Amino acid sequence: MKNKVPFYFLLFALTALFLGMLFGLTASFQYLLPEFLKETVPFSKLRPFHVTSETSWIVLAATGSIYFFIASVEKFELFSRKLQSLHFLLFLFTGVAIYFSFAFDYTEGREYFAFKPILMIPILLGWILFGINYFKTLYANMKGWPVYYWMWGTGIVFMCYHLMEAHFWLFDFFRLNFIKDFAVQWKSTGSFTGSWNMLVYGISIYLMSKIKKDTDVATNKLAFFFYFLGLTNLMFGWAHHTYLLPTQPWIRYVAYGISMTEWIVLASIIYNWKRSVLKVEKENHPMAYRFLLATDFWIFINIILALLFSIPAINFFTHGTHVTVAHSMGTTIGINTTILFSALFFIAHYVRPQLKTDTKWVKRGFVAFNISLFIFFVSLIIAGAKRSYWMYVSKEGSFAEMQDSVVPYYISFFIFGIGIFVSLLIVATPIFKALLQKIKS
Repeated sequence: MKNKVPFYFLLFALTALFLGMLFGLTASFQYLLPEFLKETVPFSKLRPFHVTSETSWIVLAATGSIYFFIASVEKFELFSRKLQSLHFLLFLFTGVAIYFSFAFDYTEGREYFAFKPILMIPILLGWILFGINYFKTLYANMKGWPVYYWMWGTGIVFMCYHLMEAHFWLFDFFRLNFIKDFAVQWKSTGSFTGSWNMLVYGISIYLMSKIKKDTDVATNKLAFFFYFLGLTNLMFGWAHHTYLLPTQPWIRYVAYGISMTEWIVLASIIYNWKRSVLKVEKENHPMAYRFLLATDFWIFINIILALLFSIPAINFFTHGTHVTVAHSMGTTIGINTTILFSALFFIAHYVRPQLKTDTKWVKRGFVAFNISLFIFFVSLIIAGAKRSYWMYVSKEGSFAEMQDSVVPYYISFFIFGIGIFVSLLIVATPIFKALLQKIKS
């Protein structure tokens, strides 16, 4: 296996994950002690570090996994190794440049892309190179694509578009009109997450197909229904981000009708797959299997929350509170991260079949991760609900008094945030070892 670039992507991704978690823990500690590192790295500086790092974790892990599956598992001859290497180098050096941009307060961008807008050019170029390599490789090697190939291709194409759309604010036509500017901005960030969901959810179906050694899960009608539902969500589901803007009513109705429906179908696919997997197939990929089951659980939890605040009346009260943060963390960690760790364990086992991934410590780490994430998630919801109640219902007491009342929940999500960090570090240790040994070999 001479192609080592996918392993560089995956190591880079894991590094971004744990750096992002450290930034997040530091920021959460500032809720408890606002003066902590305030002069050096205030919350306003830590937030873009955290958000960008965790976004990078998802994007890089998905990219590295897809490259690995195509070239190493499917044995397709990659269209261009040079383009793949250039793709990695573009992302690596741009990532370093973004950190410097944040460190020296060059934060002229917005939302997920708070760095200097010019740094989006190499990122966009990297995605274009990825798309060229992907479609050229698949076109030359594959006829009759399973659904995951369609999902990955769609994710790449829409990622290119929405990265550009997220920077339409640079043009006066959008920036000088408040409603138009914010509608496009919130639309682009919503669809940006939809694009990476296409990549990650495609990986989940690929893993189910390979663990069971059955292509039906990726070629049946339900799988393609899920794909088209996800595509609809990607194109229109963003509108629930814009409920607070005076947009056309039909946009809100469409968003409400389709919001989060793809999760229901994905949960159904995983549930049916779980029932059909044989014991020997579970034993061949024990941790990959467990993380996919965890995905099913977190989909169920997040569906409940997401459907609630997809209702405009509830969204009004939760928007901008820690309830929104809970939703973001629940999907980013509970769904995307569990799928990506399933992929990482599958890859680690593939490159080192003798590697025992389900050791006692790894299984304990897996359990601790899910328990910590659940309490972390609930703490954020309660903190957000209490703030919303103070803002819109009771309106009693000062802001400082309200903040004091939610301190126990800040303590809780800080402590269990540490629990998530430590447990994932334990879980990731054999993956780190497998990837490093493969690079050195």
